[in-house]
Amino acid sequence: MNSIRTKTTLLTVAAIVISLTVATLFGVVAIKNIGNQSSEQMLLLLCETGEKNLDSYFESVEQSVEMVSSFIDEDLTELSDRELAEHIDRTRIIFERTANKTHGVLTYYYRIDPEVSGTVKGFWYTFLDGNGFTEHEVTDITKYDTSDTSRLVWFTTPKFTGEPVWLPPYITDNLDVRVISYNVPIYCKGVFVGVVGIEIDYSTMAEQVDNIKLYENGYAFINDAEGNIIYHPRIDVTQLTEENKPKAPNGLISEGTVLRYTYEGVDKLGVWLPLSNGMRLNVSVPVSEINGNWQSLMYEIMIVSVVLLVIFAILAMRLTGHITKPLRKLTEAAEQVNEGNYDFHPDYEGADEVGILTHTFDQLIQHLKVYISDLNSLAYADALTSVRNKGAYNIYVRELQARLDDPEDEVEFAIGAFDCDDLKQINDKYGHDKGDAYLKASSHLICSVFQHSPVFRTGGDEFSVILTNEDYAHREELMRLFNETSTEICSLTEVRWAQVRVAIGVAVYDPKSDRSVNDVARRADKLMYENKRARKAQQKNKSGKAQ
Repeated sequence: MNSIRTKTTLLTVAAIVISLTVATLFGVVAIKNIGNQSSEQMLLLLCETGEKNLDSYFESVEQSVEMVSSFIDEDLTELSDRELAEHIDRTRIIFERTANKTHGVLTYYYRIDPEVSGTVKGFWYTFLDGNGFTEHEVTDITKYDTSDTSRLVWFTTPKFTGEPVWLPPYITDNLDVRVISYNVPIYCKGVFVGVVGIEIDYSTMAEQVDNIKLYENGYAFINDAEGNIIYHPRIDVTQLTEENKPKAPNGLISEGTVLRYTYEGVDKLGVWLPLSNGMRLNVSVPVSEINGNWQSLMYEIMIVSVVLLVIFAILAMRLTGHITKPLRKLTEAAEQVNEGNYDFHPDYEGADEVGILTHTFDQLIQHLKVYISDLNSLAYADALTSVRNKGAYNIYVRELQARLDDPEDEVEFAIGAFDCDDLKQINDKYGHDKGDAYLKASSHLICSVFQHSPVFRTGGDEFSVILTNEDYAHREELMRLFNETSTEICSLTEVRWAQVRVAIGVAVYDPKSDRSVNDVARRADKLMYENKRARKAQQKNKSGKAQ
């Protein structure tokens, strides 16, 4: 949790989550608003389209009837039976042509009021068998009280209103077919003559209404100005009574306004527009289907947002990993330096800030390495002989002891102990400067023979050598070479302080008997002193013989 990578990744992911969440919320709200607006516009547009189609159909019927009505107004001048009969024949021809050009006409008729003529009744043509219009026997109007507008509505209603009228669905006389009709009253010189009209099949209008659909469960229906339903695709209007007859909700709102209402437990949106025949076209659709569009789109956006979030999170992790990798390398380098390894080099060479920091740190390591080397030279080098001092010897012994303590490390080494003879006499007789020269010569001899081993000055006139690798392998030969070289130096000069007389003892590490480096060092000292005594005894014998 404390790593830069984790913090950067969490920060980046948090920023992405917040950004995507805000963007998604705005998107969802916008989609919802747009979806609702679009649905309402589609609902209104569908209603407008249906209204225009139905009006176009109704207007074609009106035009046909009014065309015949116009002809009648011009052709009818007298009301005698002979004139009426001739007028009826002329009108019959005109009406037939007009009706054949009008879609969905079930019947057309021209009926004369019995009060105008008892013999001339008019005509009635029906289209029932699909083979064209055939003349049908006209209804005997004299059987009915024409003052009762509830009977023979196609005749009595226009007679008493004196205006062209669309009639709501009714069962036409003698045919038992549900129709709606458009009727125009005919007058001659101010006298009511009769009615001319066209009946269209109720099912023809129903087919056009059924074609008006929005979504899967949307539908259209028609009602009159009082809200009484005239046609509904899911209700059999013919079976309705006054008690169970539903009312359309369009009385609550103005035309063209979208209304939200509940019908049979289902929330719906509806809109209505007036038709030219006085009816009203309603289009309704369930709210769930409207919401379904933007909700599915919302789910898609949410899924895309989650996918993008995962992708961005992966990219953020990879990016932060790329950034923090050189920092981890730099941290590893710092740990190595802290452990004393100054030969570790960070390998990041980028040109960014981390690359500059890495390069600077690497230079710092190199400078520190040189500085520490200089300090070591000062701290662990003998000032007189330039070999390693007692402190360096102790460090070396500790490191070697650590190897001995490791059961998996097989160590082979030997320790050579050296002691310079007669240093005190030289200092006393010739001065300390000659004694220093004697120590330097002795140190030089030791270093020249044991070239591959570290040499330490462990006391005033004492030196130690730790033999490993090549020197360890040739230790016997090197000891012999040391003694021979010492003898040769002594034979070449009479100057005492230039004659190198050094006692030597070499002890080899034995893992069976030696538990520590100091055990080997003590045996080396013991051998060195034995060599020292032997050499002194040898010198006394030589001196005695010389005397």
